[in-house]
Formats: sequence, structure tokens, C-alpha cells
Amino acid sequence: MEDTPMILMSFLNLKLIEFCLRLLVFPLCTASLWLMVSNKQVNIYGELKYDTLSGLEYMIIINAMAIGYTLVAVPLSCHRSSAKNWVLFTLDQIIAYLMTTSGSAAMEVLYLAYKGDRVVSWSTACDSYGEFCGKAKVSLLFHFMTLLCFIILSGASAYRVFSKFEAPKEVADENM
Repeated sequence: MEDTPMILMSFLNLKLIEFCLRLLVFPLCTASLWLMVSNKQVNIYGELKYDTLSGLEYMIIINAMAIGYTLVAVPLSCHRSSAKNWVLFTLDQIIAYLMTTSGSAAMEVLYLAYKGDRVVSWSTACDSYGEFCGKAKVSLLFHFMTLLCFIILSGASAYRVFSKFEAPKEVADENM
């Protein structure tokens, strides 16, 4: 029983950390979204925008979904309910996975924009569109910072859900 106040304090600290991370997700994800949507460069070769490249467009869609989810999850995380814990756990996992896939898609596009692919005669784009690539890199950095927050949130929400269950009892094997 002496451990009860200590467990309660660590649970409250976890809840505070989780709440702060949920608040931090909003500006990080919004910055990533805004940088990419407003990113455009025109030169003699033409115009380059995020919607020209499907990997970047996918990242924008997932960022918008994450922002919408965050707007719902922040107030929801203040309520006490085991059903709410399961919902947050499930949605945190889904958003983290979607953020991973969209970040990977955007990183692949940027890699090809910087390095090109000589096998298929795709030249580097960042030599001609350096400003666009620079802003896209910063947007991707914010995206991965948001992903890190969601990975931590997934762990915290998993702890919150599964800490309510006891470990399985060890059963002695009668054949031994």
C-alpha cells in the first residue's frame, strides 16, 4: 500500500506528459502542413508545387487528418473512461502508422529530387528547384517530429489501457 501514492504520482505525470504531447502535435503538424502547402517555386523549367508529387500530397492529407484528430483527442483525453482510453489507443496507433507511411513516401520523393535516378533517366530536381526542396525538407522535419510525438503517445496510451490488467498467473505444468 505504500507504493500507491508513488503509482498515482507516476500515472498523473504520464497523463500530464500525454496531454502536453497532444498539445505539441498541433503546432508541429500545422507547421509541416503549412510549409508544404505554401511551398511553390517557378523557374524557366516550370512550376513545382506539392500536388505535383503524389508522395508530398499524401503527406499533406495525413497531416490534415492528424490535425483533425488532435483537435478531437486533446479535449477527449481530459475525460475519464476506459472506452475513451481504448479509442485513443487505437487512433494513436493508426495515426502513428499513417504518419510513418506518409513520411516515408515524402522522404522517397525528396531523395529522388536530390539524387535523381540515372537508370530511368530522372535527373535531380533540387538543382533547379532548390528553394522548394529546402522548404520540403523543413516540412518533413516537422512531420517526423510529429511522428515522434505520436510514437510516444502510442506507448503512453497503450500503457494506460493495458496497465489495468494483471499479468497472467503462472500455471504449474503437471507433467513435470
